[in-house]
Amino acid sequence: MIPEKLQLLVKEGEGLTVEFKEKYSPKIVQDIVAFANTKGGYILLGVDDNHNCKGEILTNKMKAEVVDLARHCEPSVFLKSIKQIGKIVVIEVAEGDEKPYSCSAGYYRRLDAVTQKMNQKEIHLIYKNTTATSFEEQVNKDISWDNISKEKIKAFFKEADISVNKILPQEILSSLNLAKNTTIKNAGVLFFANRPRDFILQCQMTLVAFKGTDRINIYDRKDIQDDLLTQFNEAIIFLQKHLNIRSEIKGVNRKDICEIPLEALREAVANAIIHRDYSMRGTSIMVEVHQDRVVISNPGGLMAGLDTRFLADISVRRNELIADMFARMDKVERMGTGISRMRTITKAANVPEPKFTSNLFFTIIFNRPTHSFQGSEEVSEIMSEKPSEIMSEKILGLIRQNKNISSKKIAETLGLVPRSVERKIATLKVKGCLKRIGSPKAGHWEIINKAKKLN
Repeated sequence: MIPEKLQLLVKEGEGLTVEFKEKYSPKIVQDIVAFANTKGGYILLGVDDNHNCKGEILTNKMKAEVVDLARHCEPSVFLKSIKQIGKIVVIEVAEGDEKPYSCSAGYYRRLDAVTQKMNQKEIHLIYKNTTATSFEEQVNKDISWDNISKEKIKAFFKEADISVNKILPQEILSSLNLAKNTTIKNAGVLFFANRPRDFILQCQMTLVAFKGTDRINIYDRKDIQDDLLTQFNEAIIFLQKHLNIRSEIKGVNRKDICEIPLEALREAVANAIIHRDYSMRGTSIMVEVHQDRVVISNPGGLMAGLDTRFLADISVRRNELIADMFARMDKVERMGTGISRMRTITKAANVPEPKFTSNLFFTIIFNRPTHSFQGSEEVSEIMSEKPSEIMSEKILGLIRQNKNISSKKIAETLGLVPRSVERKIATLKVKGCLKRIGSPKAGHWEIINKAKKLN
């Protein structure tokens, strides 16, 4: 490994294939086993959790101990290298081909940036489903580096709060395990290709809003044929557009509340993207809004051996690389607790918990509440939901998602005429709730948090 790549790994932080340790300890055997059981990876000794280089010295004794730890795993784990690079000791662990591996403390695996001990059910299920190379890991033979978007890499780094001086696609995708030597994996295509669908036809998400409760009368539809981050963001905007939102005032603070908690919906959308079977041609992730429910489904169903009754107790992912990318962007929890979180969030909001079904598709169903919103006892005022207030909240919601959004794009997203949006924005500016920073074309919006009615 060259120093430049090491520096990039430290900046990007811990992930599926990178672990930081401030000092050497024999307990790193758990990380060695975890990497061998997952995708392989690097253990960086001398780096703390905040990316600070504290330094560690590789002695002959330490090197011998690390080799001995790997040798006494069951089966033995192959270490590609143990090197001193600057102030950091780098241990590179190969992905094993005799899974599962264990140490004296048990069986471990990598779940995003966490080394996690597995139970017997997870051990059986994971390795029952790893007989062949997953679709995300396969090299895409049709794409070249000219088709990789630097702008999409920048957008990812912004979401992940990573600062780099220069965008070098080949180095960056390699450090994220989305490229192999000079080739690009399908996961890299799904995130960073200029036009992902040119290389993976099934890379799309369909957003649909129906009138009534049957899948017959469509009044809004959007097909997202772009990268996975764009799919995620567009799905959340679509749900905000078609679900009811109200506001509560507590003291001087204003809080927007969606009829189905947005945190639960975000988990569900991310879950669909992460667990989709991308090898299934002619399919699409579906996000449907009905009068009585929201349905989010992904092609592929549950992996063999899983049961919807035990989803909260077992974390098994079809696409580890895609999951790692979403964890780096803080779109999902790093401990694989999405199903539990959805249930906890909806229960706390006093709305129906989601239901799960699985066949060829894995489906999450949120029943829309039939009762009025229940405010907390601490709420001093609950604002009425006039149509004009709903429009204002939805406009502000889109601006929170993207401060550079144009009024034309807002109108298109909300299904309104541009002039109506422009009038509403003017009203928000007059009331001191919104202001424009910079020029009309090159500037951006800034929301002013004030405890006042918007209309």
